[in-house]
Amino acid sequence: MSTEPTSPDAASETGRRSGPIASLLQWIEGLSEPQFAYLLLGPVFLILSFVAFWPLASTFEMSLHANSLTEPLGEFVGLDQYVRILTGEKVLIRPLFDLDYPLQSAIVVTFLFTVVTVVFETIIGFGQALVLDRSFRGRRFVRVAIILPWAVPIVIQGMIFYLMFDPSVGFASQPLQQLGILADQPLNDSASSLLIVIVADIWKTSAFMALLILAGLQSVDRDLYDVAKVAGASRWQRFRQVTLPLILPAVLVAVLFRTIGAMRVYGLVVASDAGCSTVPTLSCLVVETLLSTNQYATAAAVAFITAVIIGVFVSIYIVRYAQEVV
Repeated sequence: MSTEPTSPDAASETGRRSGPIASLLQWIEGLSEPQFAYLLLGPVFLILSFVAFWPLASTFEMSLHANSLTEPLGEFVGLDQYVRILTGEKVLIRPLFDLDYPLQSAIVVTFLFTVVTVVFETIIGFGQALVLDRSFRGRRFVRVAIILPWAVPIVIQGMIFYLMFDPSVGFASQPLQQLGILADQPLNDSASSLLIVIVADIWKTSAFMALLILAGLQSVDRDLYDVAKVAGASRWQRFRQVTLPLILPAVLVAVLFRTIGAMRVYGLVVASDAGCSTVPTLSCLVVETLLSTNQYATAAAVAFITAVIIGVFVSIYIVRYAQEVV
């Protein structure tokens, strides 16, 4: 009995069907859509575990030990650092939370800065995005003028506002002092310094909000506006019924990103010469505790508390607005 020889192509096809690669492909094909999505996100989670979670875990581990100048980690004290910080027993550069002196309290200053800047940046950025979304003569120059502040480095930005509000050389200090808005030495006064830092951040970061919102505006189908016009809708009705619902996910994402950035503010405070002692944000409290007193474990505890506050806010935000963002 004679048998026909198997062709190389047929043999290789049989090997592909029965080999480990074929089994892997069959397993992937049998996954549901959510399981396949998690499979694709696996490498991202793996990278994040090294880039974000591992440093956070190391910070938490350090915070569970006493401060030591001779060894990397001192004696294990558990949650004692957190208890002493949250109860006010641990003396920091500035208090973590103190309602008697709210502008000297790191949490109060950070939340006040975050709320005011994010609200104004969203409103101003929304207006700028609406302008940039229109076609008019000279739109390129207007875009450059709006986006230019975002390109300015933080150090230069801080020096600009320092020179503007310095009483000896600044042109903006005296008029605002006469109106009673700023103190005589604004960069040494907590309320005045916080106001200057807020204005500086709004000036720079409104362009960031405008870019994100503009991306949402340009994704809106223009035919919808034509349909609304034919239906007799006014400009306000077209904005409320067409524009706003369609760009709401972009606005919510922009607000989330900006809120996280605002809660971590540090460079602008230092660059504007307001100083962490005058505007004590949470990030300032971490850095000053580390550099001024060399209390590594205490600084780690404050850093972890800051991360927990930001994480809780982000979790609440995502759960609250998950449907709108998706």
